[in-house]
Amino acid sequence: MKYASYFLTVYDIVRFAREQKILCQGRGSAANSTICYCLGITSVDPTKFDLLFERFISSARNEPPDIDVDFEHERREEVIQYIYNKYGRDRAAIVATVTQLHQKGAIRDVGKAMGLSVDTINRLSSSIWEFTNEWFEGNRITEQGLNPKDPLLLKVLDLTGQMMGFPRQLGQHTGGFVITRGKLTDLCPILNARMEDRTNIEWNKDDIDALGFLKIDVLALGMLTCIRKGFDLAKKHYDLDLTLASINKEDDPKVYEMISHADTIGVFQIESRAQQSMLPRLRPNCFYDLVIEVAIVRPGPIQGDMVHPYLRRRNGEEPVEYPSKELEEILGKTLGVPLFQEQAMKIAIVAAGFTPAEADELRRSMATFKMKGMVTRFEQKLVDGMTKKGYTEEFARRVFKQLEGFGSYGFPESHAASFALLVYVSCWLKYYYPDVFATALLNSMPMGFYQPAQIVIDARKHGVEVREVDINVSYWDNILQEKSGNYCALRLGFRQIKGIREDDMQLLVNGRGNGYKNIHNLLDAGVSLAALERLADADAFRSLGLDRRQALWEVSAMQDRPIALFEEQASASDLESQIELPLMSKSEHVVQDYASTSLSLKAHPVSFVREKLNLLHVKSSADLPNIADGMLIKIAGLVLVRQRPGTAGGVCFITIEDENGFSNLVVFQHLFEKYRKEILQSRLLMVEGKLQREGEVVHIIVQKCFDYTKLLKNLTVKDDDQLPLLTLSRADEKSAPYTSENKRSQVREVAPQEIFSGGRNFR
Repeated sequence: MKYASYFLTVYDIVRFAREQKILCQGRGSAANSTICYCLGITSVDPTKFDLLFERFISSARNEPPDIDVDFEHERREEVIQYIYNKYGRDRAAIVATVTQLHQKGAIRDVGKAMGLSVDTINRLSSSIWEFTNEWFEGNRITEQGLNPKDPLLLKVLDLTGQMMGFPRQLGQHTGGFVITRGKLTDLCPILNARMEDRTNIEWNKDDIDALGFLKIDVLALGMLTCIRKGFDLAKKHYDLDLTLASINKEDDPKVYEMISHADTIGVFQIESRAQQSMLPRLRPNCFYDLVIEVAIVRPGPIQGDMVHPYLRRRNGEEPVEYPSKELEEILGKTLGVPLFQEQAMKIAIVAAGFTPAEADELRRSMATFKMKGMVTRFEQKLVDGMTKKGYTEEFARRVFKQLEGFGSYGFPESHAASFALLVYVSCWLKYYYPDVFATALLNSMPMGFYQPAQIVIDARKHGVEVREVDINVSYWDNILQEKSGNYCALRLGFRQIKGIREDDMQLLVNGRGNGYKNIHNLLDAGVSLAALERLADADAFRSLGLDRRQALWEVSAMQDRPIALFEEQASASDLESQIELPLMSKSEHVVQDYASTSLSLKAHPVSFVREKLNLLHVKSSADLPNIADGMLIKIAGLVLVRQRPGTAGGVCFITIEDENGFSNLVVFQHLFEKYRKEILQSRLLMVEGKLQREGEVVHIIVQKCFDYTKLLKNLTVKDDDQLPLLTLSRADEKSAPYTSENKRSQVREVAPQEIFSGGRNFR
């Protein structure tokens, strides 16, 4: 079939990455084949898995197998440029993707064109859950304070409906490369990408498949960057020479114990809400359990009703039965429940008499049946084939229903094995070196489910001391310092500060010498005034004995500093009388910390409103272990994550955070519709509901939702709160009835409730 050149092309790219010490890993059925293992494309030993040959090479298709190779996301560009340099930009290019308009994008584009205000557009956009086909119905418009019968609004919505599904623009594929023998211009239209030194073709991956172009996937994976940085930190601070292979040599029971308690914030693949709920039930204790864990929380197994039967059998609540000896060989490792695509194909071959090529066609149709309805044409063939071999029709139809579940998203065992390897490595680092793991994770952001604030809170819970950003000790990246307790202390880096530039901070570090003694030294080192303001906002001048308000005062005083011919002369601000600035409260500091760095080491925002929440009988997450199953409770916290999977029947899963930890909420569809505005737009959400406990897994089944975001307004105290009542004054009145303030003493004013994240939405 002449695939040697394809495998060697992928090998050459991986070889270059390894030479440059760029962490990479192949995945997919072809990637986990013996040939790829021998070439070093993958670290997964194929002898441990009974992989199906036809899953990645089919004589009926006669096309090269698909190998996905993941590289560190911060260094993938080096690999991309190697491909361009080796093959030339006239013969290598990135595949295009066609971006289609969905509700949120369409309403924004149409709204702008039709003259709606930005505020109105934002309200309409935020009222819709972004991963479904929801529409702007009357009650949703009314609850946003808009008139659903307004003619202009009706016209906007009509045009929005027409625009949905339209192509909006061409984008770059996440990593699909085409390489051709002749010039690309002879075959397809090309264009220069916005990014420097990149060429795109104007066709997408479906066009490429139809034409038979050679495509290689050069993908980016944030966790590989995190692991590489973790290995470097472990070498520097603990003198460890770690590799993916050395950590995966043997299973460590202590690591699996941590995983079984769902202590997995920040780790690869199993940090999501659904995974954390599954872990205490599944209780993985070996590598193959992780492979199953990665694959089982997917739409395919969930829609095929495979998750609960597997858990019942694993926990001894249901006998493990096999309809025949031949199916026992296929389903033995998964206790008689098909969880992987390969198993679905083998069942079709062994139990229904499909040829390997037909089984591969079934697999391909499983991936697209929702659009084309292709799986159903195999139903009769599967049922007839299984009944001929002695299986009951009822069992055959149940098998087909399970296979049909994969149509949405059946996970291949080969992918799951590659991912499980990274899951174990990240968990091992988190268990033994939480300081290294947290630092590497923060330096690899943005990635994963959680924000830096949650990573820092989790690190502190694991005994890591975290220190604030400071001009005299911080660098651009977060770093580890001397040991403090069992682990090295984590010093936050300048990269955590919003709006600050790396080149400005490089000037600061280069000119630091034995440390800065005053703010003037930083200006002399070439740091811009704008950067100094950002540093003051972030409270980074504590080593000079200045809090953020004092530092801002000092920085603003330098704006009239004499320059050029007048450099040595005194500025006007030097002649001002010394004043005493009002001290900021702790809650004000926390608000400003979140405004500048999205986290605070001083306190959690909810701790400042706890007294008011107690008056309303609202519990803390620390109280949950002591509350009986089935009890009605109130609980509140900042919204971190909302998930509304397509397989959950409209149920929304929400994670909220208070000063003591996380709480997991379950909102059923009818309540989601009732409390849509509160759920989607609250920053501080309070709910009433029934506590549900299953082993270590605790959920609150929500009955009512309330938006308590207004409580966050009280974290900062404004001087105008106590102003006298304004009355009409004489025309010649010269004094103002409000207090005047020197602008230099003010910290940048932002509404507290707007500072805290509104949470992140996931499918």
